[in-house]
Amino acid sequence: MLRVEHLYKNYQIGSQTYPVLRDVSFEVEKGEFVAVMGPSGSGKSTLLNCIACYIPFQKGEIVLGGQNLASLDAEGLAVVRNRKLGFVFQDFCLLDGLSVKDNILLPRIISGQTEEAMEEDAARLCRIFGIEHIRDKYPAEISGGEKQRTAVARALINSPLLMLADEPTGNLDSKSSRTVIQSFERAREELDTTIFMVTHDSFAASFCDRVIILKDGEIFKTAYCSGSHRDFQKELLEIIEEMGEEGEEKE
Repeated sequence: MLRVEHLYKNYQIGSQTYPVLRDVSFEVEKGEFVAVMGPSGSGKSTLLNCIACYIPFQKGEIVLGGQNLASLDAEGLAVVRNRKLGFVFQDFCLLDGLSVKDNILLPRIISGQTEEAMEEDAARLCRIFGIEHIRDKYPAEISGGEKQRTAVARALINSPLLMLADEPTGNLDSKSSRTVIQSFERAREELDTTIFMVTHDSFAASFCDRVIILKDGEIFKTAYCSGSHRDFQKELLEIIEEMGEEGEEKE
């Protein structure tokens, strides 16, 4: 589904070059829920932005559904972002002047798809994510958890190959975080959605099949969920602690 091979990304500030991603390689299979964790400056957001086609990279390949994204022109990348990728952001990015239903339908409208079936698709997503009762309300009238579930439904309205989630629980309390993660699980179970999530939240990451830990732009370790969510969260916290201790030893 997604293949990242030997990815390098640098930022140039004046005469200085700052490496952000260094030889990052991994794959995400269809139906997988994969997270990326790591400290600030580890390259998590840069990695997500490279996959999302928002920023270029120096070396390597990103292949989505068999298509090499580096080979696409601006028009081709716009099509990929609208039809093959779905996005969920920390700050929801809903349009205040549109109802919940119209926010969900926005990617279809942008791509010029106005067939009757899209109303049925939106209604189905509202049922799956438990937001039927707010479909005619506006963002200012609903809770943070409801906003994020609306954003998840919007991300999936075009049946993308991959849903990208950038700190989706970052602005939510623990109860709302749980409902959003549950919506990700329902997306996998009912829609066979493939999810790639960047997060600082070990609780959210504990629901993933696999967590890639980045440090200084490189993959420090990959952890796999083989037991309960609680045990996996404990393992992730131990890896993060180990990573910090290793950094202290080098200093």
